[in-house]
Amino acid sequence: MSRGMEKFWLALVLVVVNALGGQCKGGTTPLQEGFYSGKCGTADVEAVVGSVVASFYGNDPNITAALLRMQFHDCFDGCDASLLLDGTGSEKTAAPNLSVRGYNIIEAAKSAVEAICAGVVSCADIIIMATRDAVFLAGGGRYSVQTGRRDGTVSLARNVNLPGPSISVSDSIKAFGRRGLDATDMVHLLGGHTVGVAHCSLFQDRLYNFQNTQKPDPTMDATLRETLIATCPRNSNVNNVANLDQDPPSSSTVDNSYYKQIVLNRGILQIDQALALDPRTKPTVTAIAEGSDFSTRFGEAMIKLGAFQVLTGGKGEIRRFCNTTRAFSN
Repeated sequence: MSRGMEKFWLALVLVVVNALGGQCKGGTTPLQEGFYSGKCGTADVEAVVGSVVASFYGNDPNITAALLRMQFHDCFDGCDASLLLDGTGSEKTAAPNLSVRGYNIIEAAKSAVEAICAGVVSCADIIIMATRDAVFLAGGGRYSVQTGRRDGTVSLARNVNLPGPSISVSDSIKAFGRRGLDATDMVHLLGGHTVGVAHCSLFQDRLYNFQNTQKPDPTMDATLRETLIATCPRNSNVNNVANLDQDPPSSSTVDNSYYKQIVLNRGILQIDQALALDPRTKPTVTAIAEGSDFSTRFGEAMIKLGAFQVLTGGKGEIRRFCNTTRAFSN
């Protein structure tokens, strides 16, 4: 065979391997819906995880906010479950992650899938599946998740780079953009604030000394400010909480109520309120508040977030336990 023909056939083989998702050793398997179908016999891995989530949700509906936050905090620096790892100086110890909760839910789901199918399902995928199920239980749309991630082995607090509650819209757009998410994705993802709470320390400056002006944030609804002052007294040593969605009947439901509130200048966090005022994000906020399909677009944005810097194929590991790098031999 001539050297030219050898090059042709080698190139053709590489094309075929890539088309098959790089299934050869050391290749990269792309994320896909139904990745675990047939990998655990007749067991439905997603249904097993969903059952665990439902049992927790029945006792505490607030787990939806907890799991949304967990996925965001893990995936914003790469969806590899590195947030779950214990250890001195791990991501768990970074200031923005100290209040993350829901680790027990992920461990329970991991135990459930290991009981039927050991060494196959990653902790990184369990976060994604569990969050989707919690969103659905809280009234959101049920979107189809992509799976096939493997777990990371490095978790360092110094690598955590999460946007804070007072970030500007410009800087937020840049931060999301570096993760392959555009401004519209950002607006939908911040819609996760339709559930959950914020501690007074995260927005108290808006009540008393906004941007060192010794005055309140002029963009905050006056009635809301009076309510929040009662919750967050000046110089109080108690770090109380307020619902991120200030419509009580909807504060535990994944819907568009959050957007309706920020249109009325009733946003709690500075970035939330800024979304409704900045000309780059205001049209999207207004459209969602007026009834555009938030559930579908939120699900699409969550899928995009879940694909950021994943480990697949021969990279990473499948952990035995989600809080340690002790892995299966595969």
